[in-house]
Amino acid sequence: MDELFATHGARSAIEGGAEVSTTTSRSVPTNQTIEIDFVYLDLTTCSRCRASDASLDAAVEIARPVLGSIGIIIEVRKTLVETEEQARALGFVSSPTIWMNGRDIAGELIESSCSECGELCGCDDGIDCRVWDYRGERHLEAPTGLIVEAILAEVWPLGTARSEETPFVDVPENLKRFFTGTGAASGASSCCSTEEQASCCDSAEKTGCCDDATVSSCGCR
Repeated sequence: MDELFATHGARSAIEGGAEVSTTTSRSVPTNQTIEIDFVYLDLTTCSRCRASDASLDAAVEIARPVLGSIGIIIEVRKTLVETEEQARALGFVSSPTIWMNGRDIAGELIESSCSECGELCGCDDGIDCRVWDYRGERHLEAPTGLIVEAILAEVWPLGTARSEETPFVDVPENLKRFFTGTGAASGASSCCSTEEQASCCDSAEKTGCCDDATVSSCGCR
């Protein structure tokens, strides 16, 4: 059978000496896949990205056993955005972003200055990162409860109005500054790629190895 049926709101009453039972039913789809995309600028320096990443992991750990018991699969993809071209191809407008089956769970775009990302790109004008509005409060990281609710809403609509998403027009100037700054810094001071730098040597060695343009040779090669 392709569907399981959930019965809820059952109640009994005595009317005219007879017991009357009322129920409502709705179908629960099975063999469904919920695709979650976590898209971000940085997981080494930006505390907002790191905390949101941890919240996502916690939310999936909560929801996966429940949904798995009725045949629903949760798939998570995590994508580091490194260039303006990549951001444009993804329709990426703010970091971090969580898409649930292609829908931005944050809805309305709200941002505030992120000093860590500003320092990362050397941007004098600063960089703004996402702020999450959840139950009337604003958070610098994605709340676990928000993510759990978004996952469950893909199966059982919660009856609450969803905020309107910000339509993608082009990569915001805010992100363009970030990519320009990180690209210039990488070209000026790095002797190897970002991927190599992540695992090439111990943290204590990185300043002399990867981040100092005066070093004539690369210690990780």
